[in-house]
Amino acid sequence: MLKRYLPILTWLPLYQKRLLGADLLAGLIVTIMVIPQSLAYALLAGLPAVVGLYASILPQLLYSLMGTSRTLAVGPVAIIALMTGAALSSIAQPGSALYLEAALILSLLSGFILVVMGVLKMGFFSNFLSHPVISGFLTASGILIAVSQLGSLLGISSSGFTLIERFRTLIPNLPTLNTYTMVIGMGTLLFLVGMRLYGKRTLTKLGMPGALTDLIIKAGPVFAVIVTTLATWHWQLADAGVAVIGSLPSGLPAFSFPWGNASLWQALLIPALLISLVGFVESVSMGQMLAAKRRQRISPNQELIGLGVANLAAGFTSGMPVTGGLSRTVINYDAGAQTPAAGAFAALGIALITMSFTGWLYYLPIATLAATITVSILTLVDVPMLYQTWRYSRSDFAAMAVTILLTLAEGIETGLIGGVTLSIALFLYRTSRPHSAVVGRVPNTEHFRNTARHDVETVSNVALLRIDESLYFANARYLEDTVYNLVASHPELEHVVLICSAVNLIDASALESLDAINARLKDSNVKLHLAEVKGPVMDRLKKSDFLNSLTGRVFLSTYAAWREFS
Repeated sequence: MLKRYLPILTWLPLYQKRLLGADLLAGLIVTIMVIPQSLAYALLAGLPAVVGLYASILPQLLYSLMGTSRTLAVGPVAIIALMTGAALSSIAQPGSALYLEAALILSLLSGFILVVMGVLKMGFFSNFLSHPVISGFLTASGILIAVSQLGSLLGISSSGFTLIERFRTLIPNLPTLNTYTMVIGMGTLLFLVGMRLYGKRTLTKLGMPGALTDLIIKAGPVFAVIVTTLATWHWQLADAGVAVIGSLPSGLPAFSFPWGNASLWQALLIPALLISLVGFVESVSMGQMLAAKRRQRISPNQELIGLGVANLAAGFTSGMPVTGGLSRTVINYDAGAQTPAAGAFAALGIALITMSFTGWLYYLPIATLAATITVSILTLVDVPMLYQTWRYSRSDFAAMAVTILLTLAEGIETGLIGGVTLSIALFLYRTSRPHSAVVGRVPNTEHFRNTARHDVETVSNVALLRIDESLYFANARYLEDTVYNLVASHPELEHVVLICSAVNLIDASALESLDAINARLKDSNVKLHLAEVKGPVMDRLKKSDFLNSLTGRVFLSTYAAWREFS
C-alpha cells in the first residue's frame, strides 16, 4: 500500500552507483537547458520570471518521490502557462498582488483536483478530451502563443488572450518598434530555427559524433541566452530600450498559504479543472510514450497524485501550475536519465542557481526568451493532422475546427469547453443511430455477413439482425423503429434474431425497449430471439423479468440459430 503512494520505494532500494552517474549528468544538463524555459513560461503567464524557477524546484522534488515515470520532468510548460495567464487576467491586473495570489490559489486548486482524482482512480476522466480536440487545442494554443510573443520580439507592447485582442493592441503600437530588440529577437529566432533545420546536417559534415551533435542542437537556446545577455551587457542596450529580465530575487521561495476569499477560489475552480485535465493528458501521454521505449510502465492514477502534489507544492512556494513538460522531458530522456533521481538533481541545481546566480540573468533580453518560446511552441501546430482528420472523419474534423476557431476567437477556456461539448454531442448523435445489418450465412461456413454487401444465404421467414452498438437511452427508440420497419417490410417473417456480439451494455431504457419489441412482435405472431449475448450483459438480463417473458430463445451463436430455423 505504501509503495503505491510512494513509488520511490520501488526503485530506490535497487539504486546503483552506475545509475547515479547517469542521473547526475542528466540533472546537470536539464538544469542548464530549462532555466530559459522556466523564466519564459512565467512571463508568458504574466508572472515575474523568478516564479518559473520557484515552480521548478519543490514540485519536481516531490514528483520524484511520488511519480511513476522514470524520466518525466515536471515544471512550467507553455500550454499551462497560457491557460494560467488567461484565467488570471480576467480576475486581476498582471503584476498586482492579487494576480500573484490568484496564481498560487490556481496551483492549489489544480493540485487538489488532481490528488482527489488520483485517490478516486479517475484517470479515465481525461478520456473525454478526444485526440482531435486536444490536437485542435494545441494547434490553436501554439498560434496564440506565437502571436503573443510578437510584441516582445519587436519591442512593442501588446496584450490579450485571443487573436483579435492581440492584433488590436499590437498593430497600433508598430510605430514604437525598437530596432535593437527586433535585431535580438529576430536574430535569435532565425538562429534557433536554423539550428533545428540545418544544425544536425552541418555539424555532422564537420565530423562531430551524433550524440554531441544532438546535445549542441538542444543547447541552442542556452547559446542564444549567453550571447544575447553578454551583448546587451557590453553595449548597455537596456538604456536603448531593450527590455531585460532585470533584478531577480535571490534565495529560495518562502512557504506561504494564499488565503484569498471565497469568490476568488470559486472563480478559479473551472480554470483549475481545465488546467488539471490538459496538464494530466500532456504529462501522461509523454510519460507513457517514453516508458514504452524502455519497456517500463506508469500508473495513470498515481500520476494524478504525483502531479497533484507537485501543484500543491507550487502553490505553497510562490510558484505556478505545473505539469510534465514535453521539451524538458525529452531533454532529460536524451541526456540519459535512468530514474526520477535525475529530476531531483535538476531541481537541486535550479535551487542552487536561484540562491546564488540570479544576478547573472539581469541583462537577459525578454526578446531572447520570446524567440525561445516561439520556436518550441510552433511544433504544436499540427497541419498534417488537420488534413488527415478531414479525410478520415468529418465529424471529428468539425470538433477540431470548432476548438481551433473558438480558442483563437474567444479564448482557451471557451475553445476547450466548446470542443469537448461538440465531441460528446457528436458521439451521442452517432451512437443514437447505431449501425445495424440483416445478415446471412456465407455458403458452406459458419460466418455471417451483411446481405447488402455480400452474396449470402438467407431464410425467408427468419431475419438475423446484427446490432453494432451498445444499447442505451439515446438509441433505444431507434432500435424499436429498426425492428418494426424490418417486420413491416417482410410480412413472411416468423422469427427475428437480434445478434448482440457488439453489445457491451443494455441499460434500463434499452431493456424497456426490448420488452416493448418483444410484446409487439408477439402480437404479430413473430418470435424474438437473442444470439451471442456477452456474459456481463446476460448477467444483468437475468436480474430482470425480460428472459422469462421472451417469446423466443437465447442462442450461444448466430450459427446455432441458423441451424435451428433452416
